[in-house]
Amino acid sequence: MRARTDGVSLDPICGKPVVEQDSASSEYKRRRYFFCSKRCKERFERRAERLRLQDLARMGALFSKAQVQWGVA
Repeated sequence: MRARTDGVSLDPICGKPVVEQDSASSEYKRRRYFFCSKRCKERFERRAERLRLQDLARMGALFSKAQVQWGVA
């Protein structure tokens, strides 16, 4: 998910570092994601929009001056 400069990315499902050249990938909303296994790729494809919205909410919380509480809606 978060690309590094050395060709290694983090799997958005499990968080493991993966070498981009040797891993499965998927493109979603003009962004390429890399996965450690076929299982993680399939899970991402089933839940891509939900994961993307969670990432956007976390980014918004970083820039918010108010206290943010996480919970289930």
